[in-house]
Amino acid sequence: MSVPEPPLSDGALTGPPAGLGAGERTPGLSDTSPDEGLIEDLTVEDKAVEQLAEGLLSHYLPDLQRSKQALQELTQNQVVLLDTLEQEISKFKECHSMLDINALVKFTEAKHYHAKLVNIRKEMLMLHEKTSKLKKRALKLQQKRQKEELEREQQREKEFEREKQLTAKPAKRT
Repeated sequence: MSVPEPPLSDGALTGPPAGLGAGERTPGLSDTSPDEGLIEDLTVEDKAVEQLAEGLLSHYLPDLQRSKQALQELTQNQVVLLDTLEQEISKFKECHSMLDINALVKFTEAKHYHAKLVNIRKEMLMLHEKTSKLKKRALKLQQKRQKEELEREQQREKEFEREKQLTAKPAKRT
């Protein structure tokens, strides 16, 4: 029995099996039933099966190994990308939380400075009221002093006039 050749690279059969001419029947097959003689044809030599398996493996194994290696590289790259992505996400979350903290700090500072501003405004209003009262009081005191000074001046003039009138005047001789 001859050893069959491995199939062509595209897997299509182009003619009758080796050893058969055109129009010859395949040995072991009969016209009565397709299943008759099938068991007899299945007892192929182990060497032929081995060679067919080796041919099939030699044909597809390099491509499969390259595909396996490419898949492993892709998986590795994917793991690296996932790790990098997780790190970036954690950095982003950290930055976002820092922004939240900064916003909270700024809000707290704004509240603090607003409270200071309100206190300063109250103090300024209080000081304004005090200065207004002091100005009124100073004006009243000044008016009172001027009045007292005027009264003293008038009193002096009255006393001076009185003394003038009381002073003896020499009689006029005519």
